[in-house]
Amino acid sequence: MKSDKASLQQTKIEVGVYECEIHLKFRLIEDKTVFRNPSELLDFLIESFIIGADDYLEPLQSLVKTQEISEVEASPQMRRQLMRLRNSSELG
Repeated sequence: MKSDKASLQQTKIEVGVYECEIHLKFRLIEDKTVFRNPSELLDFLIESFIIGADDYLEPLQSLVKTQEISEVEASPQMRRQLMRLRNSSELG
């Protein structure tokens, strides 16, 4: 039991706040009605891209940028969540 607890403490998860930018460019054959609902469009496009290339999707470009930012740049809600995560990992 003691060795299990020691191994859990050694694998303590460190979390940070990241700003992420994703640029995806692809061609897609799809029913035109899909593009009439802007609230679901982003989810649909990302899901299509994740599924991958096939006869209906042609990836052209993908660029991902991530940068860790200071916690003070995050919203108050994100900072509270960050504190909860850190406190819960300390209790384990």
